Amino acid sequence: MSKGAVREILEWIGVIVFAILISLLINHFLIVNATVPTQSMEPTIMAHNRIIGSRLSYLSVGPSRGDIVIFRYPDNEKILYIKRVIGMPGDTVEISGGNVFINGEALDEPYLTVETEGNFGPYQVPEDHYFMMGDNRNNSADSRYWDNTYLSRDKIVGKALFRYWPPFAKLQ
Repeated sequence: MSKGAVREILEWIGVIVFAILISLLINHFLIVNATVPTQSMEPTIMAHNRIIGSRLSYLSVGPSRGDIVIFRYPDNEKILYIKRVIGMPGDTVEISGGNVFINGEALDEPYLTVETEGNFGPYQVPEDHYFMMGDNRNNSADSRYWDNTYLSRDKIVGKALFRYWPPFAKLQ
């Protein structure tokens, strides 16, 4: 093998190693890549959709009510979950008559397609914690059913931004 061919191969190896390092850094510090395993967020996000989230979204400010976040499941932190923020720190959350009430006021939820079944709460959300629910309320293992009812802020990995598979769609 000639010196030129060896040099060409080494250059290609260098480019490939550099690309792998850059992608690992981006995936570890800037974005989070997640798959939705169940129907709990339908119709907003369908089962098996692939989602990209921003790890930087909540560095200086916490999530807002209605944000869709990617987080470590409080009952098993090895698993990533995707749910919507419903209750903020200090809120009282109650579910009754098909509605979610925050501090006694019905929450406007235009992303829902069916009424929420059952009566739950009231829940008093602790400081630095959130009450999370799926959009498919009647088929969602969320804060209502977890052993550790509230999501600690430090378990939030990122804000879900868009679906990239099947083809691209911005999340609301």
